[in-house]
Amino acid sequence: MNKERDTLIFSNILSDEAETSDFISLLSQEEEDQMNKEIMPEMLPILPLRNTILFPGVVMPITVARDKSIQLLKEANKSKDKLVGVIAQKSSEIEEPLREDLYEIGTMATILRMIKMPDGSTMAVIQGKRRFQLTGELQTEPYLRSAILPLQEPEVVESEETRAMSESIKDYAQRIINVSPHIPSEAANAIKKIKSPTFLINFVASNLNAELPVKQQILEEISYTGRAHKILEALKIDYQFTELKAQIESKVRGDLDKQQRDYFLNQQIKAIQEELGGDSPERDIENLNKIAASKKWDAKVSDAFGKELERLRRTNPMAPDYSIQLNYLQLLLDLPWGDYSKDNFDLKHAEKILDEDHFGLEKVKQRILEYLAVLKLKNNMKSPILCLYGPPGVGKTSLGKSIAKALGRKYARVALGGLSDESEIRGHRRTYIGAMPGRVIQNLKKVKTNNPVFVLDEVDKMGMSFRGDPSSALLEVLDPEQNGTFYDNYVEIEYDLSHVMFIATANSLDSIQPALLDRMEIIEINGYTLEEKVQIAKKYLIPKQKENHGLKKADFELSDEVLAKIIDGYTRESGVRGLEKQIASVARHIAREKVMAKKYNKKISLSQLVEVLGVERGEKEMYQGNEVAGVVTGLAWTSVGGEILFVESILSKGKGKLTLTGHLGEVMKESAITALSYLKANCQHLGIDAKVFDQYDLHIHVPAGAVPKDGPSAGVTMLTSLASVFTQRKVKPHLAMTGEITLRGKVLPIGGVKEKILAAKRAGITDILLCEANRKDVMEIKADYLNELNFHYVKDMNEVIEFALLKEQVAKPLDLTVELEPKKAS
Repeated sequence: MNKERDTLIFSNILSDEAETSDFISLLSQEEEDQMNKEIMPEMLPILPLRNTILFPGVVMPITVARDKSIQLLKEANKSKDKLVGVIAQKSSEIEEPLREDLYEIGTMATILRMIKMPDGSTMAVIQGKRRFQLTGELQTEPYLRSAILPLQEPEVVESEETRAMSESIKDYAQRIINVSPHIPSEAANAIKKIKSPTFLINFVASNLNAELPVKQQILEEISYTGRAHKILEALKIDYQFTELKAQIESKVRGDLDKQQRDYFLNQQIKAIQEELGGDSPERDIENLNKIAASKKWDAKVSDAFGKELERLRRTNPMAPDYSIQLNYLQLLLDLPWGDYSKDNFDLKHAEKILDEDHFGLEKVKQRILEYLAVLKLKNNMKSPILCLYGPPGVGKTSLGKSIAKALGRKYARVALGGLSDESEIRGHRRTYIGAMPGRVIQNLKKVKTNNPVFVLDEVDKMGMSFRGDPSSALLEVLDPEQNGTFYDNYVEIEYDLSHVMFIATANSLDSIQPALLDRMEIIEINGYTLEEKVQIAKKYLIPKQKENHGLKKADFELSDEVLAKIIDGYTRESGVRGLEKQIASVARHIAREKVMAKKYNKKISLSQLVEVLGVERGEKEMYQGNEVAGVVTGLAWTSVGGEILFVESILSKGKGKLTLTGHLGEVMKESAITALSYLKANCQHLGIDAKVFDQYDLHIHVPAGAVPKDGPSAGVTMLTSLASVFTQRKVKPHLAMTGEITLRGKVLPIGGVKEKILAAKRAGITDILLCEANRKDVMEIKADYLNELNFHYVKDMNEVIEFALLKEQVAKPLDLTVELEPKKAS
């Protein structure tokens, strides 16, 4: 074969076992004549091909994988002439073809080259020579062999008809090349160079886009005219199809280029996903349908899901809306429609769990047991909406976990502190990019049951912004009459929250919206006494910290005395969070000593406490005596529990100026002014010269000036302080008081009674003065908290002064001499 011969490469699918390409040499007339004169052997090894027909003169690579075919090629390649008989199978599905499975006429070929592929198959480059016909029996071992009869190529007489047929074939081939963007332009040049009419037919037939039987008929046709007519007929059909296809593509390309690109890419992605074992869009829809069939939702939800699923089916998988719609449907399937966990109605078990996890809190435990009892009697009872209100660290949030454990329900928690977007509760509309459901729906999806214990933590610390008011959005969630049809903007289907047990927690009720507060059942959780904190530390905190730090039970011990010292000297709180931190510090110290193999005293003493925790963090406010006039002990409520505070008053020569210091708020300043006004109005009853108020300046100070103070409860303390300083009488020893006052002389009730009483007890107070209306609050407090305390209830200010002030004056009373006004000259 001439090495300088032009070669044309087409990308047709021509293979024995796999995909190949067509290599067609452009023969000259002389080479073709020489090839037709070659003598053919009587027997040839037969190589069956699938979906491929080899024409004389054509060079083509083939890939074979059948063992017999590989053996045939190897032995033929070793022979001198390297000849094989190539013949097409009638059906590509037959693995071991027999005589009846093969066509009668094939092409003798020469093996030009053989290459062994990495997968074990063999690739061979072969060139067709002459046509032949099978004549004898087909031998099948060790590979196919048969006797053949060479077919003589008829001599083509050059004439006008021959030239016209050749030009028609070239013209149709040229048209197909022009309208088909996939055939390289070099093909047109190659066709123009072909001079032999016989090879032109073989060339075009080899690359013809036609079915295998059509090509086989062209190969079997003996006469040149008959072959030319069959080629022209096939070319005409191919051209009409190609032209029609090109017209359609041209017509819709302007509008559908992007969609076509997306479609083809999607088909490729689909094929890749299937190869990798991933899910195709059809399989996604099928899976969604299968899961939906097992859901316990009503007809309304089922209809909505069906419509959305049909919408997904119509959506292009490459469109952005497809993933949004798919995520939405998956959320609907993930929500626990009608799935409820079974409640544990064993009240003794529930009580045991609550007592094991929390010390005290009898009121809350009693309410939970009541709810459980009613639920046992009436299964469809709506869950209560509880609000646990109290200072930090008293166990409000962890109580939610214990309630879930006692009821046998799942536990969910949402931190609402700092939340200022209404969409966090109700969700975003699906029209927005990145839209998602609200936190209520998200947590229900996570716990997978429709009746969890749902803790809304720090409900008092929600904010408000231009994005809406989340506390207003909670009104629907926390209303038992409305939450059965809760509407989330993302889900867009009403969802039943009536079986969810919502428990809100708050440190203060002042910042909670009144409408929201009205929907909740308020349960106040007060601070712990020193004795309670000691018990909590021994039963819960110390074992927990030993476990957290990898320590054994016997590695260290804290006595009641040491625990009391930690509580008094190193913490300042109503709860036990700070106490837990200090116990954790002790545990870390013991862990370090243990790991370093040092000797240490397992029973921590008071002297060791300073070594471990350092010096005490702050001076605790204690009662300071009654030796100075105008100093009175008051009681205050703070976010960390109760505190005692001192109100100090002093007089100095002046013109009746009033000075208030100590970082006081407006309400507290007004209480001081009210007390002074009442004192001026009733000075004769107290034996005070009215002129004193004009000739002496009054300064009222509340220590801890850096700490903001406000509220009306210091009114009686202010009044007692002023009465003491203007009369120079002593205040009753170990007395503390709290209450609001009015100009009429009435004493009004205040809140935070328990915290204030605990603060008084810690400070060494023995007598507490309260408003008569607060008697009911004291009666609700456990008797253990009230040991060694005496309560005195008053209704007006005269009773306050009579009880709080002794007849005895202070040791060095201030001389309040009043200067007489000079008489005016007449």
